[in-house]
Parts: sequence; C-alpha cells; structure tokens
Amino acid sequence: MAAAKYAGKILILATDSCAYPGADAVGQGHQSYPANTYILRVRAPVLFPEQFYLDCFAKGIAGIIIMSCGVECPYEGAYEAMAKRLDRVYEMMKERGLDIRRLRLTAICTVCTRAFINEVKQMNDMVSELGPPDNDKAAAASAA
Repeated sequence: MAAAKYAGKILILATDSCAYPGADAVGQGHQSYPANTYILRVRAPVLFPEQFYLDCFAKGIAGIIIMSCGVECPYEGAYEAMAKRLDRVYEMMKERGLDIRRLRLTAICTVCTRAFINEVKQMNDMVSELGPPDNDKAAAASAA
C-alpha cells in the first residue's frame, strides 16, 4: 500500500479587485482545484508585514500564493512595494531554513481561471514534494 501524499494547507491572499473575482469565476465555472486551499480576500497584500508570512509557516501553512493585480494594482506603488517586501521575506525564510518556493507572488486577473488553477496546482505539487515546512529546517540542518 502506497503512503498517503502530503496535502499541506495552501493560503491564497487574493486581492478583491482582481484575483478574488478570478477565484470566484473558477467556482462559478464549477472548475476544481485542490481542497487544501484557503482563499483570503484582501484589499492589498502589501498591508501584511514580513512577520505574517513567517508566522503562517510556523503555524502549519505549507505554501502561500499572493495573487494580485500586478502592475495594474489600483493602489499606486503597492505592487512594487509588495515585490520589495517579498525580497526581504525571502531572505528571512532563507535565514530560518525555509524553502523560498513556498511563497509566490503572481498576477491573476478577473477572468484568468486557467492561470488561477495552474498556480494552485503548481503550489500543491510543490508542497506535496517538500512536505511540511519543518522538513525544510531538518534538511537544512542535515546539509550543514
């Protein structure tokens, strides 16, 4: 009997002006994506501090996708600020032995159902491969 595949929780921060309507379109179209996905509707992901992402991983979230409007964000400079913030978060993740592939920033429009499903499936496959976030730390410690 084969071992069960790890299905860690995936958190999606979906902007209410672009990505959330895209996620809604997936649901309205009765398209499916992994059930271990939790969508949080947010005004702008740039409002979340760096520590938020690390806390999510510490509390068992295996992957985070930030789905935004990209450069078409209605809040001037927010996307660029988000990209800079994520650079800092990636450094903090490396310092803590977390695989940076667990956190992804992507642009999803209101009708981008295929892109939405593709992003979720890619993250789900990656999380299944990596296992829980604690595995990253153990692997980093054994490599040192």
